[in-house]
Amino acid sequence: MIKNLKIPVRTCIGCKCKKPKKEMIRIIRTPDEKIEIDRTGKKSGRGAYICGNVKCLDIAFRENSLKKSLKQDIPLKTLDELRKAFLKNIGENTD
Repeated sequence: MIKNLKIPVRTCIGCKCKKPKKEMIRIIRTPDEKIEIDRTGKKSGRGAYICGNVKCLDIAFRENSLKKSLKQDIPLKTLDELRKAFLKNIGENTD
């Protein structure tokens, strides 16, 4: 008898598409109020998920979806650093 494995699904805060959790990139607000990319998906903190697509990240920034999801204002400098880390994480050139 084969077991049906339940695959966790998350919604992208940019495009609102639902995808398996492993295909998404998690951005967290840590308990000490830092905002960073969680590559493991297991760090503690409030999290938001984004597809591995720069357009989704841009939509999340433009519509303040990331700010709303993390329940914290995000300075422009942090957004820029987050974008560079995101591009590095998905393997795109940041230059």
